[in-house]
Amino acid sequence: MEFPAAAPSVPRPQSPARPEIPITTAPVKRERRWAVVALCVVLAVMCALGAAAAVTSASDRARVLAVARDVPAGQALTDGDLTVAEVSADAALTPVPADDKAAVIGKRPAVDLRKGGLLTASQLTAGTGLGDDRQQVGVQVKRGQAPAGTLAPGDQVLAVTTPAQGEQTDPENEAPPTSIKASVVTVSRPDASGTVVVNLAVAETDGPLLATRAAMGRIALVREPRSS
Repeated sequence: MEFPAAAPSVPRPQSPARPEIPITTAPVKRERRWAVVALCVVLAVMCALGAAAAVTSASDRARVLAVARDVPAGQALTDGDLTVAEVSADAALTPVPADDKAAVIGKRPAVDLRKGGLLTASQLTAGTGLGDDRQQVGVQVKRGQAPAGTLAPGDQVLAVTTPAQGEQTDPENEAPPTSIKASVVTVSRPDASGTVVVNLAVAETDGPLLATRAAMGRIALVREPRSS
């Protein structure tokens, strides 16, 4: 018995070969490495700039005099009134250098000094013994009896006698008011009503008379022109 011959096998169509895509990881690692290196360089530069700024800031600091405790105007400065502070150099600030401390001791401030503030040359009077060689009289001056806010230690003034309360004056025959030459030693802070106490240095012959008139509230102050 004969079997029919087997049909020839038909070869299967082969799918086109996919192109091989090379897998490379080395460039990615290399890019990451360069990024880390660049970051380190930036951080190093920033640290160097910060250190340079700190050194520059430290070199620009100056040692100056500061007020260690409250000092009223006119009171001679002592060693305990002053301390040394370090501040950044600034052209807008003119504090007294710490090296000038010995020259400042004994001088009198023209204004009240407050603890913690910097001491400046403009706060000090020219002399060291203002009024020490003359009599001093405290005069209570109400608002309107002296130039507002312009009196300072060292100013030359006229202590003018004002009319007594209820005293009648004749403008036509009125004699010029009497006055006493004086120097301002200290000026207190004004109180709620604007009244201040001005310590005046006067000649020995004028002290008792000025004190009497001041006690009666009959004194007004006229500031003489300041020398330029």
